[in-house]
Amino acid sequence: MGSDGAQIGIVSTQEALRQAQDQDLDLVEVAPQASPPVARIMDYGKYKYERDIRMKEARKKQARVEVKEIKFRPKIDPHDYATKKGHVERFLRAGARVKVTIMFRGREMAHTELGRRILDRLVKDLEGLAVVEAVPKQDGRNMVMVIAPTKKQVAAARAEQPRPREPRPEPAKAEPVKAEPAASTTEQG
Repeated sequence: MGSDGAQIGIVSTQEALRQAQDQDLDLVEVAPQASPPVARIMDYGKYKYERDIRMKEARKKQARVEVKEIKFRPKIDPHDYATKKGHVERFLRAGARVKVTIMFRGREMAHTELGRRILDRLVKDLEGLAVVEAVPKQDGRNMVMVIAPTKKQVAAARAEQPRPREPRPEPAKAEPVKAEPAASTTEQG
């Protein structure tokens, strides 16, 4: 193919290279598996630059999903539970997934149902705000569950994303104050 996209036809490799050099462009193999292989005359540097720009734009438009983690213990105090539940709510309102981990130590491993109750209580408390994405499962000494915000929460979080702030105007500069020499207070006598 030519630089303008027009079909040139079947040409030997040397002839194609010569045509590319005459136009000060590159010969790029587009479909090596075809019979005969398909090549194109193009400015390869410009092509790579434009491809990188398109990929960068696509990355900007992608939604990045954050996964926050919060850790509980089976014997958690009610106030501590409420505080950590508040953190989970804040993460969910921001549109992030939350990985909830219950850590067991020593003999607590014999009572994993206590951890399961805490996770069930958390899901019940966050009803309407979150959905369970990964059910609780035992992972060594930890019990792990992943919850995600509801679609309504994700949409609200995107609407509330902060806009870039405009730079503040600089305050007017004040004139420097000249200090007068202090009067001497020594007494003679």
